[in-house]
This record gives sequence, C-alpha cells and structure tokens, in this order.
Amino acid sequence: MRANLQLWSKIKPAFWDRRDSDLELLNYRRLWRTTFWLAVAVTLTPLMFLALINLYQFQQQYQMQHGEITSHLQRLMAISRVQISDFLDERRAALTYVSLANTFQELAEHRHLARVFSRLRQSFGGFVDLGLIDAAGIQRTYVGPYNLQGRDYRDQDWYKEVQIRGIYVSDVFLGHRNFPHFVIAVRHERAGEEPYVIRTTIDTGRLNELLRATDLQPSGDIFLVNQQGVLQTPSRLYGGVLAGFSLLSGPPAEWHGIREVADNQDRRLLLGLARIQGTPLTLVVVKQPQALLHKWDLLRINVIVMVGLSVVAILVVIWWVSSTLVNRIYDADLRRASMLHEAEYTNKLASIGRLAAGVAHEINNPVAIINEKVGLMRDLLGVSQDFAHKEKFLQQAAVIQDSVRRVSEITHRLLGFARHLPLRNEEIYLEALIREVLGFLGKEAEYRNIDINLMIPKEIAPIQADKGQLQQVLLNIINNALAALESGGEINISVAEQPGDKVAISIADNGEGIPKDHLQRIFEPFFSTKGEKGTGLGLSITYGIVRKMGGRIEVESEPGEGTTFTVILPRRQPTSNQPAPAAV
Repeated sequence: MRANLQLWSKIKPAFWDRRDSDLELLNYRRLWRTTFWLAVAVTLTPLMFLALINLYQFQQQYQMQHGEITSHLQRLMAISRVQISDFLDERRAALTYVSLANTFQELAEHRHLARVFSRLRQSFGGFVDLGLIDAAGIQRTYVGPYNLQGRDYRDQDWYKEVQIRGIYVSDVFLGHRNFPHFVIAVRHERAGEEPYVIRTTIDTGRLNELLRATDLQPSGDIFLVNQQGVLQTPSRLYGGVLAGFSLLSGPPAEWHGIREVADNQDRRLLLGLARIQGTPLTLVVVKQPQALLHKWDLLRINVIVMVGLSVVAILVVIWWVSSTLVNRIYDADLRRASMLHEAEYTNKLASIGRLAAGVAHEINNPVAIINEKVGLMRDLLGVSQDFAHKEKFLQQAAVIQDSVRRVSEITHRLLGFARHLPLRNEEIYLEALIREVLGFLGKEAEYRNIDINLMIPKEIAPIQADKGQLQQVLLNIINNALAALESGGEINISVAEQPGDKVAISIADNGEGIPKDHLQRIFEPFFSTKGEKGTGLGLSITYGIVRKMGGRIEVESEPGEGTTFTVILPRRQPTSNQPAPAAV
C-alpha cells in the first residue's frame, strides 16, 4: 500500500490536489477524467472490437481445424483397419487354400507339410509354424520350432470354437519362446472325409510394421488391443505388448468410434476404436489435438499479448497526453490569475499614487504658509532689541524651518514616486549615507538593546545614485530587520565590491527568518509577513526603486536563523527617464 502511494505521489499531476479559490471556476480533476476516458473510449473501443472479431475467427478456425483432425483420424482408422483385415484375410485364405488343395493324407506326411510351410513363408511371410490336427483333436503333423507332435487339443477352447465357427483367430501371447505371436486355425470339412484343422502361428512383427507405417506424427499412436483391453502390439505412449490400456473404462466393443477423453495428466485426447471383424482384435488410434493445434493456440496467445501490450501503451500515452494538456491549461490559468493579481496591485498602486499626490499637494500649501510665518517671525525678532528670550526663540524657529524642509522633501518624494520623476544622481559615500539612515532608527535600536554593526571598508569609492531614493531603500530594509528582531538581537551591515563595477550592500539580522513558501512573494504589493501591523508596500516599493536604479535585490533566509538582504547596485546609475519595472 505504501509503495502504491509513493508511486502515485511521483506520477500525480500538479493540478490534482490544487484547491485555489481563484481557480474554482474550472474543475481540473473532472476535466482530466473527461479527457482521459473519452480518449480511452475512442481509441480502445475499435481495438477491442477488432480483437473480439479476431478471437471469434480464431475460435471458428480452431473448431474447423479440430473437425479436420477428427476427419483425418477417421480416414486413418479406416485405412489401417482395412490393412489389418487384409493382412489377416490373406493368411486365412492361404490356410483355406492349403486345406482345399491338399488331402488329409498329403498333409499328414511331414515332408509334404514342410514344403507347404516353406511356400507359405516365401509367399506371405510371418508364418512361425504349421500343424495338422485330426478329427479327434490330436496334432498329427507339425512343422515349426516347437515339439507339438501328438499334442491333444480336444478340450481346449480354441479347438471347440474352430469346430463351431470354422475359423479361429487368437489373442496375442508370448508362448514358449517368449515372443509375441497369435494363432489362426481353419477347419476343413469335405463330403466323404473326416474333418480336420490346419493351425498356424503368425509372428506379430509384420503386423507391427503395418501399424508403424501409419503417419500419426509425434502427437499420435496406433496399436491393437483385445477384448479385455490388453495391448496386442507395442504402443509408443502406453507400453509394450500385453500391457493394460488405461484409457478404456470398459470393453473396447462399447467404445466403437471416436470420442474425446482425458489422460492421467489431464490432457485432452482423441481416442478412436475400430473392431477388426472375425478377430478378437480392436484397432486403437490416439491423437493429441492440442499438439496439432499448438500453432493456432500460439497465434491466439500472441494476439492476446499484443492487444494487452497495446492497451497498456495506449493507456500510458493517454495518461501522459491528458495530464500534459490539463497541466498546460492549469499553468495558463495560474499565469492568468497572476496577471490579474498584478493588474489589481498595479491599480491599487496607481490609486495610492494619485492619493499620495493629492495629499502631498494639500500638505505643501499649509507647510508653505508655516514656512513663511516662521520667516516673518524671525524678521520681526531681528528688529526687536528688547525681547528677553530672543536667542532661544530663534533656535526654536530654526528647528521649525528644518522640520518644514524635511516635510517638503518627503512630499516631493511622494510626488516624484507618483509622477515617476527621473533619477537625480549625485555622488554618495555609502558609509555616511548608512550612518545618516541609522540616525533615524538609532533610538529604537538603543531602546530595544539591538546591536547594529557596520563593516564598511575605507577604500570603498563613492557611487552615483539618487540619495533620497537610496535612503528610502535602506530605511525600509533596516526597519524590516528591526521588526524581525527580539530585544537583544543583532544587525550586521556590510559593503563589498562586486564584479562588473558594482557594489553590494548586505543587511543581515539574526531574527525569526522568513518561511520558504513566503520568499517568492515578499516583493509582491500588499503581501506582508507582519499580519495586521504591515501594509505590504515597503519591500514592493524598495524592489521597484532598486530595479529603477539598475540593480537587484537578493534574499537568503532560514526560519529561526535570520535573514540577509543584499542590494547590488552599479556605481553609475542609468540615465533613462523610463519608470521602474513593476514588482513581481
């Protein structure tokens, strides 16, 4: 479960968990799901339709091929059955001819019977011995490898059967020499003569050759069984002669025809049985259709695998395309929202600029009157000789005039900021300027026991800049540093040369620091980390002034360790009258 969550966190689109209130007009998850599932439906529906058609066609071809295998098996059974029947009929006919072409007395002569046996072996082959049995069941003459002369067969079942049916074909047995063979016996009956029986033993080797000549490929087998299901010829799959055939659950006669069975390994087999008429033998043909249909199965599996891989590839591509498209829409909406915010901030700043210009204009009028009245008061004191506190009064008047001058400078700066007045460059010594700025804030630092350390090399040359605006930049940054410090904190101000004829002014405090998610927004208008105490305009105005002066501001901060603002300025300021770029 944890691995799945980790994988999802890696592949999850950027918009998935977004909950911006200004982007609620568009549900990105719903858009992504709609895009994804529509693309899946459009691409996979025809693919699955074609795959189902192919599988249906494969199934039809599979069944057709299965039917062809069954038909082929029936033809093989018919051909093999005829061959086996012909083989046995030839030898029965040969024995019948021997009985008709020779008299009992001729066959009773051993030399004559040996000549007949030799001709049978030369003409047909497979004959092992030949014997003559009289009407009493006694073997009168015998030619062969065994000592059967005088053997009494009167009480044996095969002799009784041949007396009734006129012909007898036995099961395969091993005999005295332990090799498989079977017996064919023919009864001869002629008017005026006593009946007798000619008996011969046939070697199964010729029978095996006939069966082996049948082409069943490696997946098939052909052999003979008797009525008890015992193998009469060797089987490639089920054992040698006289072994039991396990696929039969009853007498072979009940299994006539072709049927589908399962072996002990649960493989599906086609089993065909055909009775050899006039004998106790049944022809058995076994085929494994799955082996013959392996190519069809392999082709079907290949189609399924290819369809599966195609589906996975299509889903991956659709996922990527859908996520990319919705991500682009999401990014475009973010940029749109950012531009709307920026336009809103610009409007606010423009409104504040207009308000500040109006306020500055209104303040200038009473300030000018105050300045004139103070001048008049000094002139009057100049002609009065009897005023006791004249010197003290003149000092207070000078203080008032100085304050009026400062108010005029401030209103002039406000008007300059509102009207985007061009920079007024002058030569500035940074140490003197910084100490002048610290003069405004020294009382607060002293009251809060905050140490302010200056590290300014003596060899730092003066720069060309607007003194009032540079004062405003340093005042805003140092004031923010004081706000971030507790009592007993420390501020370090340093100046250093920079490559490219630039100067860097660093202001570092050991205060509370700025969270990382706020660092990208601290120069935005109206964004403040001071809560209700801040207006969010100080750093925004500072950023705009520094950009107008051709410099830049860098910020490094770690929560709980402090913040460092570095203002990098060129030694010579740009002379363009263009307004400062908007804060970002």
